[in-house]
Amino acid sequence: MSLLGQPAPDFTLPSTLGQPVTLSSYRGQKHVVLVFYPLDFSPVCSMQLPEYSGRQDDFADAGAVVLGVNRDSVYAHKAWAAEYGIEVPLLADMNLEVARQYGVALDERGISGRAVFLIDRGGVVRFEHVEAQTGEYTVRPEVVLAKIRELA
Repeated sequence: MSLLGQPAPDFTLPSTLGQPVTLSSYRGQKHVVLVFYPLDFSPVCSMQLPEYSGRQDDFADAGAVVLGVNRDSVYAHKAWAAEYGIEVPLLADMNLEVARQYGVALDERGISGRAVFLIDRGGVVRFEHVEAQTGEYTVRPEVVLAKIRELA
């Protein structure tokens, strides 16, 4: 199921910011890059999220915010973020409800797949990439930054 060109499913999730994050609160203000990933502390995720976090200024310059989403708790997120220096907000989708809305829940494994969705200021999905395997990480931050620049 592709969400390309569709309004992004709205959600509110607990976050490492200390208060819940609602996707639609960014509407009209910022592009949103949703990064779904399987597990905190896993090898590929521990490369991917710090890489996105390290490019936070580039995303901000492009008028975008990056949000990490997976099924781990806010407590696990905070510990992982502290250990790996991850500064982007991490959202706790503990029952995979949001992952299901975006078609990336791997219910049989109890995790979400690895996927990136770019949602424009109007709340429409403009780019999506779901990795074939959770161990793959092919859409690097520069790819998403290029897609954001194309929206301008």
